[in-house]
Amino acid sequence: MSRHTLSVLVENKPGVLTRVAGLFARRDFNIESLAVGPTEHEDVSRITLVVTVEEHPLEQVTKQLNKLINVLKIVELDAGASVQRELLLVKVRCDQETRAEVLATVQLFRAKIVDVATDAVTVEATGDREKIEALLRVLEPFGIKELVQSGMVAIGRGSRSIADRPLRAVTPEDVRAHHEGGAHGGHNGHAGQNAQRDTHNRTHRKQVSDHHG
Repeated sequence: MSRHTLSVLVENKPGVLTRVAGLFARRDFNIESLAVGPTEHEDVSRITLVVTVEEHPLEQVTKQLNKLINVLKIVELDAGASVQRELLLVKVRCDQETRAEVLATVQLFRAKIVDVATDAVTVEATGDREKIEALLRVLEPFGIKELVQSGMVAIGRGSRSIADRPLRAVTPEDVRAHHEGGAHGGHNGHAGQNAQRDTHNRTHRKQVSDHHG
């Protein structure tokens, strides 16, 4: 069992996230977390996936992603070569007797109180997986009423950007091959799929690498 963090740049179009998530579901890959949002390019979104792979090489996942027409680039972010963070909002039971102890715990983890009620406080924390899990373990004895966690977001260390190299442009030939491959069965269907793969190979060869690869 191994965990991988994938950063995927996609066209900012309706339905792309559904297709990416559906691909993993159909192949029985476990997505531990998924986060999506805008990038510095208004027509490009960034999906961060944390995937647990068992008995299936990572190449199988990336090959399937590469077949999606709206996927522009895929990079695996190694934990040591990237900054990885999650956001946690947790509502903790807190009365007069336990309030001081809860506040001390919050300060210890460099979290902060964002809402206060007579019998509870809401805590906001950001950090890597280990910090978030440790905070929850310490707060659990007080009584957790509700919690919300974002998916993991990650960015490579150093000055390089994931988009330093040109992104693959989706061409009319890509679209035509995509539709032909899905609309015809038998020989024509295989020809359409081959045409799509050939076009992808000519326009851009996407590789999975770490951020410094």
